[in-house]
Amino acid sequence: MSAQILDGQKTARDIRAEISQRVAALKTARGVTPRLAAVLVGDNPASEAYVGMKEKACGWVGIESETHRLPDTATQEEVESLIHRLNADPRVHGILIQHPLPRHLDETRALSLLAPDKDVDGISRASLGALITGEEAFISCTPLGIIELLDRYQIPIEGKRAVVVGRSIILGKPVALLLLNRHATVTICHSRTRDLPSVIREADILVAAVGRAEMITGAMIKPGAVVIDAGYNRVAGRRGDVGDVHFESAREVAAWITPVPGGVGPMTIAMLLQNTLLAAENSLRADVPTDR
Repeated sequence: MSAQILDGQKTARDIRAEISQRVAALKTARGVTPRLAAVLVGDNPASEAYVGMKEKACGWVGIESETHRLPDTATQEEVESLIHRLNADPRVHGILIQHPLPRHLDETRALSLLAPDKDVDGISRASLGALITGEEAFISCTPLGIIELLDRYQIPIEGKRAVVVGRSIILGKPVALLLLNRHATVTICHSRTRDLPSVIREADILVAAVGRAEMITGAMIKPGAVVIDAGYNRVAGRRGDVGDVHFESAREVAAWITPVPGGVGPMTIAMLLQNTLLAAENSLRADVPTDR
């Protein structure tokens, strides 16, 4: 038995093609082009590379993008002033605050200032809270991408036993809530989970989001499970990134598995583009007066 590949690269291409058509139609019908504004503070190479990928992806689908760069010495007041300005700019439909921010800045406070209708990365307190209350809001892009990938491959979620390894506020917790909202029975594991292999082995759907290279091996995985590897780790002496799952041993046990790279990563950016398009479409609906 060898697992079938959940190809995030191909799926993301399909989604971008769909988005491109909708962007073109929006521009033709309403004269509006979705615009994404990224806020980048400091000179973190990983953040620079990620923002660069997002700019390129925006270009592929016809979304306009702008990047606002602030120095590593930027004050909290300068960051907040920029956020307020982008919130008030009607030309900007989505705002992305590239994290992590430098340590001297209050990232939580900065994110809390984002206008909910422009928080296309879905990581503000309001957006994350909406997952619990069931209110309409943008969903964090990586968790949303995972669910979209499962749906595109017609993998059922309802009634399944899901295990999420990792409890970060931008990945582990929101993907657990999304799975729960789709009627899976969900367990969240973390560094203090006792007998982690036994818990993982119960999973019909396993999401690895812990940030430890290849910590989950095939021996821990239930035969026939769906394995979503959301980890990206650098290992000294090895080329490229590796996931949280040991791919070669896991693929001999699982029914479906995402590769690293080429699995979850491309889906994250595709969902950012989709959220930005939705933000533009929503802004036009908000401008239409309602009958009283």
